[in-house]
Amino acid sequence: MRGRVLSIAGSDSGGGAGIQADIKAITALDGFAMTAIAALTAQNTMGVVDILDVPPEFLRTQIRCVLEDIGADAFKTGMLGRAESIHVVAEEISRYRKIPFVLDPVMIAKGGAALLVPEAISALIDSLLPLCTLLTPNIPEAEALLGTQIETEQDMIDAGYALRGKGVPAVLVKGGHMKGPHLADVLVDGETVEIFRSQRIDTRHTHGTGCTLASAIATRLAQGRSLRDAVKEARAYLIGAITHAPGYGHGAGPLDHGITIAASWTV
Repeated sequence: MRGRVLSIAGSDSGGGAGIQADIKAITALDGFAMTAIAALTAQNTMGVVDILDVPPEFLRTQIRCVLEDIGADAFKTGMLGRAESIHVVAEEISRYRKIPFVLDPVMIAKGGAALLVPEAISALIDSLLPLCTLLTPNIPEAEALLGTQIETEQDMIDAGYALRGKGVPAVLVKGGHMKGPHLADVLVDGETVEIFRSQRIDTRHTHGTGCTLASAIATRLAQGRSLRDAVKEARAYLIGAITHAPGYGHGAGPLDHGITIAASWTV
């Protein structure tokens, strides 16, 4: 089963995050990538220069024409930008409740630019969170969704449970923003908590890590993996992509999304 994944997100002209990262990650993991673009961004490794929103009804048209013809085995959402766009996505995805849905609540770009306007946060919480299979916030995003501070691993666990209280079946709180030589991601799935730990990689090339991880998880879910296995395999792919980053740009550089393809070559 190859796995059809529809990514609904913003476009990154620098190619490191957003729709571009999603397509690369899904393809590298042998899935089939489809897209509905919610916004266009002019950005590079140094930051976001400008944003152009796609009209919500055109976003709806993109989603419908893909699903009515090709179908999907998983959804993944990233940068959506406006409350109107979030409502459109919720209306369309709610028609396919049996399809796994990974929600990456993209709010702030790596360089600090706001990618989700404040009035859209309540729309995200009310409309999209109850529909998703897995929510994948980093620590600043989880703090924004809950209005609390997260400083310890136990805080991450508590945040996962609190977000589940908003109607989300499972939450992966990502710990990349926490200080220290080790990194922990906390998966709260029902009443089960699992902590995935790894050594922190000393690098500035981390642009698009959230998009990449969410897309990789969605791909594995589309291919029939359990949630735990999907998270475990997606993290392994992400670590490899960070480790082999090509070194492009002068800021937060992109990953090597094609590592699995390169590894499969034979001479």
